[in-house]
Amino acid sequence: MFDHELIGLLLDEPGGEQLASLSDRIFALLSGRALSPVAPEEISHSCGIPPESAARLSAAIELAKRLLWPDDGRNPVRTPQDACRAAADIRMAGKEHFLALYLDARNVIISQEVVSIGSLNANIVHPREVFRPAIANGAAAVILVHNHPSGDVSPSNEDLKLTSRLADAGRLLGIEVLDHVIVSRNRFLSFRSESYL
Repeated sequence: MFDHELIGLLLDEPGGEQLASLSDRIFALLSGRALSPVAPEEISHSCGIPPESAARLSAAIELAKRLLWPDDGRNPVRTPQDACRAAADIRMAGKEHFLALYLDARNVIISQEVVSIGSLNANIVHPREVFRPAIANGAAAVILVHNHPSGDVSPSNEDLKLTSRLADAGRLLGIEVLDHVIVSRNRFLSFRSESYL
């Protein structure tokens, strides 16, 4: 079945050139978003479809996400991709969001918290804001995730310095910083994989 045929079935749209054009607009908007949540209003406005159809498409994306990545709360975070899935909500944010994933001894997420929200390209994070919830939740380790709204996932000098500072603080507290992952709309970079950590 072709892409436009799937869109037609989902939105109950007749075939033809209009459906092909609509399908192109939808795929242009959603491609590479890694099943990140998409508001129906964004779909309706960007693709020119009625709000009810946009809500149906948004629900289908959420359903696909749940089917592909079931989350019973007990899945360990083993890879940077796992961290990206846990941080799907911040990938499209227009400001930098700094998220901490707090893990138990088996690397299962016991809590997660947006530690800081910055401007378009800046974020201020202090170790106490990162590790206070870790201590309160009895976390054994933490994974740091933040987004780059620009789409460039290369770490800045500030990112590198902050990661080093947080890793040092974690060592003092006995809470290991396992990784720091920078995410964007359709890319990510793992400090651990790139030997920055």
